[in-house]
Amino acid sequence: MNKFSSFRIISRNFSTSHSRNLIFRQLFDHPSSTYTYLLGCAKTKECVLIDPVVEQVKRDFKVVQDLGLKLKYAVNTHMHADHVTGTGYLRVLSGCKTIISKMSGADADIHVNENDTITFGEHKLTVFSTPGHTNGCVTYYFPAKNLAFTGDALLVRGCGRTDFQEGDARVLYRSVHDKILSLPTSTLLYPAHDYNGFSCTSVDEEKKYNPRLTKSEDEFVDIMNNLNLEYPHQIDRALPANKVCGVYDIPEDAKKA
Repeated sequence: MNKFSSFRIISRNFSTSHSRNLIFRQLFDHPSSTYTYLLGCAKTKECVLIDPVVEQVKRDFKVVQDLGLKLKYAVNTHMHADHVTGTGYLRVLSGCKTIISKMSGADADIHVNENDTITFGEHKLTVFSTPGHTNGCVTYYFPAKNLAFTGDALLVRGCGRTDFQEGDARVLYRSVHDKILSLPTSTLLYPAHDYNGFSCTSVDEEKKYNPRLTKSEDEFVDIMNNLNLEYPHQIDRALPANKVCGVYDIPEDAKKA
């Protein structure tokens, strides 16, 4: 494992007439295997960060500054149990607004619900409620470019666990099939985590190859109820912090900024 793996940045170039002015970066936090996504409007310079990690906030904010962007929103797909969100820290650094689902029960400047939109410059994300991993899980769909940011609801060849934090395997199965796998088959899907080196997937791939979600609903529930996973290593630190937007895990130097 190389020492730069926590700082992996993947760029995507979009050339369609609808989104050629989209700026996209995929960033990675190795300890939690979390992806953070930077989406920006090249014309207006407004941008959003999806699922930032508190330990990587300075890196992420520097990318925003290096690209000449202004952070409008710091966004969570759900209330994470495996890392502390960086949204509160980013609000201190940039003056941005924080966003999370209303159903999450967590603090934020803006709470979103099904079919709400998040606008940055000329671009819009549509909110889909996709509970099952947690009650407050949402997927952010970018219809202009046919992308979706699925959080923990759908991972590459997998899905989020359902054995804690309001998890419900049957609800997750229906959420994924009704809201995510019903999108056009060419839709690219970007998860909140990956543990095997994959950076994205597609609706078509997951409908064919996901070893859990290609099963029947009852088979899926049986699989999820018998995973016997370890207790999440950071949950006792992460959940209390994430209920308040990660604000009490902000480094002392940032609080003075």
